[in-house]
Amino acid sequence: MAIPKPSIPKGTRDFGSTEMINRNYIFSTIRSVFRKYGYKPIETPSFENLSTLLGKYGEEGDKLIFKILNSGDFVPELLENYSEGKTSAQMAKHISEKALRYDLTVPFARYVVMHQHEIS
Repeated sequence: MAIPKPSIPKGTRDFGSTEMINRNYIFSTIRSVFRKYGYKPIETPSFENLSTLLGKYGEEGDKLIFKILNSGDFVPELLENYSEGKTSAQMAKHISEKALRYDLTVPFARYVVMHQHEIS
């Protein structure tokens, strides 16, 4: 039996130390320019509620969302709902309520809406 070769997920990459030094320099430059003009940093979670992300960019955009499975024992409820003849799209909410963001525009827009009275 062959030993599996280590790999990373499709569409991702590793950054070596030289690349990270260069990237950190660029990020540092961008941060200093933003600070110079009065911008302050914010940070949003790496995942969002699925309802926040779905439907923002149409059907093609929805295909770019990486869904996170719900924790817990949701299979009995899932089987019960399938026996009622529901479609897989209708079942999605029972399987996943959160998703990984695929860009930063939706989380940023959500942040602005939620904190509009705090932003100066």
